[in-house]
Amino acid sequence: MKYFIYARKSTEEDDRQVLSIEAQLVELKEFAAKEKLEIVASLCEAKTAKEPGRMKFAEMLSLIEKGKADGIISWHPDRLARNSVDGGKIIHFVDRDLIKSLKFPTFWFEPTPQGLFMLNIAFGQSKYFVDNLRENVKRGLRQKIRNGVWPGWAPVGYLNNPKTRLIDIDREKSGKVKKLFELYSTGGYTLKSLANWCKEKKLCGNLGKEIAIGNIQKILQNIFYISLMKYRGEIFEGKHEPLISKKLFDKCQEVMSKRGKVQEIRKHNFAFLGLLKCASCGCSITAEKQKGHIYYRCTKKKGPCQEKHYLREEALTEQITSYLQKVSLSSQDTEKVLGALDSEQDKAKEDAQAEVGVLKEQLAQIEVKLQKLLDVYLADALSTEEYAAKKQSLLSQKVALVEKITDFEQKWLSWLEPAREFVKSLNQAANLLSSQNKSE
Repeated sequence: MKYFIYARKSTEEDDRQVLSIEAQLVELKEFAAKEKLEIVASLCEAKTAKEPGRMKFAEMLSLIEKGKADGIISWHPDRLARNSVDGGKIIHFVDRDLIKSLKFPTFWFEPTPQGLFMLNIAFGQSKYFVDNLRENVKRGLRQKIRNGVWPGWAPVGYLNNPKTRLIDIDREKSGKVKKLFELYSTGGYTLKSLANWCKEKKLCGNLGKEIAIGNIQKILQNIFYISLMKYRGEIFEGKHEPLISKKLFDKCQEVMSKRGKVQEIRKHNFAFLGLLKCASCGCSITAEKQKGHIYYRCTKKKGPCQEKHYLREEALTEQITSYLQKVSLSSQDTEKVLGALDSEQDKAKEDAQAEVGVLKEQLAQIEVKLQKLLDVYLADALSTEEYAAKKQSLLSQKVALVEKITDFEQKWLSWLEPAREFVKSLNQAANLLSSQNKSE
C-alpha cells in the first residue's frame, strides 16, 4: 500500500505538547522505514484544525479519491482533525474503502468496527480539547476585562507590558496622540489633515505602519483613552492611566458629530452671520448685500414676524461696540482684579476641600447605583442591551466625577483659573474695541 505523510502544526494555538512540523516529519519517516511503508508524498500544513477549510488536507483527500495513495501516516488523529466535518470525512473515506490504512506512532487503528469506534472517540476527544480550550480562553479574557485590564493589543499611545501583563503609557507616542485630540477638538482639522500631520510627526501604529484616515477616526472615538474599555458591547473601567480628559474626549465627539452634518456653502462671508437671533420670534438673523451695503434681517422661518425692518451692518456694528463697551475692562483694572483673585487662594482651598467632600458623596452614590444595576441584571429584570446602556451612562458620570475630584485635589484652586480667564476676556473686549476686524 502507498501512503501520504501528513504533518500539521497550528499557528493559532499555544499547544506545547505537539511537535513542530520538522520534528513530526523526522519521526514519521523513521516510523515508515521501520514499518516498511511506501511513502508517495509528504504534505505539511501550518494551520489550525478547529475549523474546516485546510488546503493541504483537502488536496490529500482529493488525491486519495483519485487512487494516488491508500493510506495516511500522521503523528496522532488530532493532527488530521479537530472538528466534526474533517473527522467525518476521514471516517467516511474509510467506510468507502478509499482509505485502507491509517498509521500513527502514538495511536493504534485498524479498519474494523472497533477500530472505527476508537477513531471516532479520538476525533471526539480532539474536538472536545479545542472546544474546552476555547471556553477557558474566553473565561480568562472575561475575568481580565472585569479586573480592568485590556485583554488585547493596546491602541496607539499605549504599550502591552509583557512582564506585568498590563497596559502602560507609551512615553514616546502618548504626547503626539494627546496632541491629535487637542488639534481635532479645535474644529480646524479634518481627518485627512490629521493623517498628514501624523505622517509629518512620524506617528505610526504599534506595528510601525502609517495611520490611515479610518484609523484616525477610530482613535478619536476610542474610550480607552479616558480609561474606559468597550468589550463585546459592554463598558468596563480600566486600570490603565487615562491619556486625555473626558472633557477633551467629549469635545472631539461633538466636533465629529457636527462634521457629519451637511454644511451649507455660503456665497458671501458676512461677519455677524450665525451670531444673532431675532428678539421677537427667535429665528436666526440672516444677511444680504444690496447696492453695495450689507443688511441684516430676520429669516422669518417660523412664520410672520413683527420685525419688518432691515438693519445695515454699520448700525449693527455700533450696537455690538456698545455692548463690548459695557463689559470691557481696562488693562489697569484687569491687573487689580487679578491681584484680588490671588489673595483669595487660602479661602479657595477651604472651599475646594468642601467641594471634594460633596463630589466624593456623589461618587459613592454612583458606585451604589452600579451595584444595584448589576443585581437587577443578574435577577433577569433587565435585558443585556438595557444593562449595557445604563452601565455606560453611569460609568461616564463616574469618570467625570473622578476627573473633578482630581482637579480639586491636585489643583485645589480650579475655579480661580476660569475666573482669571473670564477677567482676561473682559480685557480682550476692551482690546476688540480698537480692532477693525468685524469677525473678531
